[in-house]
Amino acid sequence: MKALYDKDADLSLIQGKKVAIIGYGSQGHAHALNLRDSGVEVAVGLRKDSKSWARAEAEGLKVTSPAEAAKWGDIIMMLVPDELAPEVFKDELAPGLEKGDYFAVAHGFGIHFKKIAVPEGVGVFLVAPKAPGHTVRREYVKGRGVPMLIAVEADPAGNTKALALAYAAAAGGGRAGILETSFREETETDLFGEQSVLCGGLSALITAGFETLVEAGYSPEMAYFECCHELKLIIDLIYEGGIGNMRYSVSNTAEYGDLTRGPRIVTGETKATMKKILSEIQSGSFADEWMAEHKAGKPKFKSLEAEGSKHPIEEVGERLRGMMPWMKDEQTVKERSAS
Repeated sequence: MKALYDKDADLSLIQGKKVAIIGYGSQGHAHALNLRDSGVEVAVGLRKDSKSWARAEAEGLKVTSPAEAAKWGDIIMMLVPDELAPEVFKDELAPGLEKGDYFAVAHGFGIHFKKIAVPEGVGVFLVAPKAPGHTVRREYVKGRGVPMLIAVEADPAGNTKALALAYAAAAGGGRAGILETSFREETETDLFGEQSVLCGGLSALITAGFETLVEAGYSPEMAYFECCHELKLIIDLIYEGGIGNMRYSVSNTAEYGDLTRGPRIVTGETKATMKKILSEIQSGSFADEWMAEHKAGKPKFKSLEAEGSKHPIEEVGERLRGMMPWMKDEQTVKERSAS
């Protein structure tokens, strides 16, 4: 993949368009504020009862309903949760889309799995920052950026890629590198990474390690430090220089344990399960399962989420983090709302 940077983008393309940001959560606020600070005319589309309405207005942004924002904008960037996007699109955005407009997303879920049907004559592109929205905004303010992906699904006017590149650069991606991909590749790899490694695999590994030590008679505090708290130190080393950098930085004892015991934890059976998870993503069965779960009111989701929140690792972690009050000041997410 060839990386593109600010020098490769024509910012005037996006600065000459009106951009409607639908949603003002983690990604929504970052896109809206970064684009505005890059000289782009932006409006935010929110429900009248949204708690984010006042926050967006406090930043000096124009705020209106999603339907009105879609009629106003030349580019409509959908930044609402995947499970809500099809209904929001059908009921509020689609009526405002006209030939010559552009519909954009930060994750290809709805488009790739055909949960959203965009009218002919409308350009469709993706701009996906490879970081949470709070990080996207923080790095932009520091004069830096995070890597971003772009992809094009429909290009009736012949300029959709150039516009996607300009959008990504205006959001700060051109400072770190913009890579071109496809909707299929972004969607399927993103879901797989979340489920098998970054969220699902990692949280299950941490919890299993914690439980193993506690069940063996070790204190919950020691289990938390060894299996959760210190993980950031290891991840930072990998983030900065890859797995080899981490192995170079830890002790020889730790590296030998890594090389000889790691494959006993993540086995051929584990990889076979990963392949099964990937096939469920590729076939669309996971997407159908998730949309059905949403339609039913998310009973399984809520039950599992509640069960996880009551696990001893959460209570121990909260207590130990309280010993380090400065961590609260450095939190990426300052407050959490209900799912």
